[in-house]
Amino acid sequence: MSALSPQSVLEGRNSNRAPVSLIIGLVVSGACMLLALVSYFLLVPGAPGNVVIGMLLALPTAIVLVALFLLVDRLEPEPRLNLLVAFGWGAGVALLGALIVNTVSESVLAVVFGPETATVLTVSVIAPVVEESFKGALLLFLLVVRRNEIDGPTDGIVYAGLCGLGFALVENVLYYMQGLASVPGEIWGTVLIRGVVAPLGHPMYTAMTGLGIAYAATHRGFGRFFAIFFGWCAAVFLHALWNGGSVLFGLGGLILAYIVEAVVLLVLVIILIRDRRRLVHLIGRYLPAYIPSGLVAPNDLNMLGTMIGRRQARHWARSQAGNVGAQAMGDYQLAATELALLHSQAERRTIEPQAFFTRRDQIVGLMRVAREAFFLRRPQPAPAPWARNEQSGFFTLPKQLNEMPTHKLRVQPPQHPGQAPGNPPRPGPQQQMPPGQQWPGQPGPPQGPGQQGPWPPR
Repeated sequence: MSALSPQSVLEGRNSNRAPVSLIIGLVVSGACMLLALVSYFLLVPGAPGNVVIGMLLALPTAIVLVALFLLVDRLEPEPRLNLLVAFGWGAGVALLGALIVNTVSESVLAVVFGPETATVLTVSVIAPVVEESFKGALLLFLLVVRRNEIDGPTDGIVYAGLCGLGFALVENVLYYMQGLASVPGEIWGTVLIRGVVAPLGHPMYTAMTGLGIAYAATHRGFGRFFAIFFGWCAAVFLHALWNGGSVLFGLGGLILAYIVEAVVLLVLVIILIRDRRRLVHLIGRYLPAYIPSGLVAPNDLNMLGTMIGRRQARHWARSQAGNVGAQAMGDYQLAATELALLHSQAERRTIEPQAFFTRRDQIVGLMRVAREAFFLRRPQPAPAPWARNEQSGFFTLPKQLNEMPTHKLRVQPPQHPGQAPGNPPRPGPQQQMPPGQQWPGQPGPPQGPGQQGPWPPR
């Protein structure tokens, strides 16, 4: 079996192969997007070129906003395949599902209330509920299948935002096709509203659900389920406010909705800034415990804790060893960040002990591989700007893993018949502990730096 590639380690996969579930999701999403475009083309009269023109009008906004979300995701990037699936789900599955349900619902409501009332109810009530439910389904899928990839609010916003952008891209194409087939000149008003004035509508609505999903992924207890529900409710409310405000109250309702959503957008920006500071704080909180092992040095913490420091280190690595050096430094930086996040997961008890140790060994191994790849290309590099006298984990091989710190997670061992509460059992013939681990309460080697829990180093 081949060793895990750096990308596989960073993405937390157990093999170098892309997950089958994500590949299936991409195929299904692509098929749904094509089916939605073809169906709408058959329903809306107009020249075949309207599809191409609509796509050309919608792409610039989508490209700019995708780049914006990728910029937000730079400090701890999410797996590219996950991001692609999120975008494809919004553009395909969510869009087609919402198109079918909205159309059927409006037809049923038209029979009961008449065409005009049916349109108002569909736009103001049905569409927000249906569309946010279909988009939110992707986030629930990631919570169940790829939970460890969601480390905080930023991840929830990024996944939700890309899903919303995929939905908005194809929906804009459909609206532009409709505008091209109607009154001449109407298309430009549609482009102005959907592509310039309010391009962040769908990403912002779904970001509410993303925040709820992020809370559920990083916390334990009943509150997780309420967070998901309230996040979805907030997404539906914002969506309904925008749709219903313009339909029911005209320009005044549109302005009110715009003001409310501008405030929400500002809150999201503040959340992103605070979450970035939280991530930098985690690096400063957990990685100092690895200084005695040689994996990192105090100078490395300063470099890893700022985007400017990281960028300068990669530029230095590229100047010394080309693209190989820059990639090696990037892997080292991302692995160090993942290591801090891993300890944060352990402290919140959102990861099992064995999974913690396995993941930690992989990350530390990647940091070693990155260093070796760099020095294989440039055995004697120039002094690094952040590492005075080469005091850096990037320049020195760390000691054995059994000198690495552990985490604060307390494990409740299984109780045996007749065992007094609070007295942990000793592992018997059927309870072999992994090498270097022991039950809480067993005597073991002294705790190392940064260790505040009952587990010894492994």
